[in-house]
Amino acid sequence: MAYNITLIGCGKMGGAMMLSWLSHDLVQHINVIDPTPLNNELMSDSRINYAAKYDGGKITSDILILAVKPQILEKASKEIANNLSNDTALLSIAAGQSISTLENIFGSDKAIIRTMPNTPASIGKGISVSVANQNVTDRQKDTAQKLLNASGESLWIEDEGLIDCVTALSGSGPAYIFYLIEALAKAGEKTGLSNEMSVKLARQTVIGSAALAEYDAGTSAATLRKNVTSPNGTTQAALDVLMDGRFQSILDEALSAAKNRAKELNQ
Repeated sequence: MAYNITLIGCGKMGGAMMLSWLSHDLVQHINVIDPTPLNNELMSDSRINYAAKYDGGKITSDILILAVKPQILEKASKEIANNLSNDTALLSIAAGQSISTLENIFGSDKAIIRTMPNTPASIGKGISVSVANQNVTDRQKDTAQKLLNASGESLWIEDEGLIDCVTALSGSGPAYIFYLIEALAKAGEKTGLSNEMSVKLARQTVIGSAALAEYDAGTSAATLRKNVTSPNGTTQAALDVLMDGRFQSILDEALSAAKNRAKELNQ
């Protein structure tokens, strides 16, 4: 089934999601509103209607996607709030912006979904977590599910309070993995490897390990780790350092900081 969509904001995340919808033929028509023009290829796609700013017309799409930065969500939303059809579901991916905040802008009678995706959505390997208010129908939830699944996996929760936890883990999580690659490469250089060799080894080790975890999805991460670890071997020597509690404490502190910042964005 192809849907009529209005997309407010077509940056990295909004653009990635749109490309996934187009590639999966989920779009009958999409209105894109963003100050930055689309590239020529997208401009020539007959399914896309681009505008640099909202023209004030009635929005009657199947679903409206708010993909703007949280700092400008209120301004962007107030321009369209009074012209949103009651049949149009609203899906927001703005971090830290609660359903109650959106209801205050659009009305408590509107069907609203709050979603936290992540950037691997750009290659169809993302994961998103969503929570819906009481006005979202099964049909609207199914529409959102299909659109989100085009970018990877999607999950639903009932407790909106958990979204800030999701933001800290999977929303911000890709940056942690990229930093791990950086840190591994620097550590490799300190053992005597060249920069080029160390960067290549670190990057491909993370890529390969992630692919193995995906391929062997039924096996826990702990078991996969143990499969690499020979008793009293080199891996065990490294894990004795990594698993002394400091690494876990740093991750605990990092996710707590991200969660707290997500809460601050909603104040």
